[in-house]
Amino acid sequence: MSNVSAYVPPILVGTWTYRSFLSNPDVNAGFDTLEFGRGTIRIDSGPMQTFAGLIFGPGWELKLKGSIGYGNPFNVQFQGVGIVNGAQWIYDYLGYLVPEWPNGIDQRPALAGSIVRAIPHPTGPNGKSTAPAGVVAQWIAVKEDSDN
Repeated sequence: MSNVSAYVPPILVGTWTYRSFLSNPDVNAGFDTLEFGRGTIRIDSGPMQTFAGLIFGPGWELKLKGSIGYGNPFNVQFQGVGIVNGAQWIYDYLGYLVPEWPNGIDQRPALAGSIVRAIPHPTGPNGKSTAPAGVVAQWIAVKEDSDN
């Protein structure tokens, strides 16, 4: 009997380009004003149903831990935790593997979902302002190595 099903699906394992956007319904809002975050997600291979890896960018890194729901589509639920500039950051993520279009051209594996800041953390020089808990944004991630 093969153990292939006992591991994280290969389509998820690897490096993903990540971007998140504020939930602003104003269609006239400048695209650059909607940015919540950007970076890289690394999803590690591991036991079935286990989500582990990192999300990182210049000057920050959060360890990811969570679960994978098997279905059509796969879903991922994970938490990012880390110390950034001396402050603890915690974010919760929910996402779905975007199904492939049968007639898609130049299609890459993609994840789409929602993120919430679980706890407040200081921002700006010397932590003078606070990024409040509860802020919700939407995120997308595109797989960098699309061989899977």
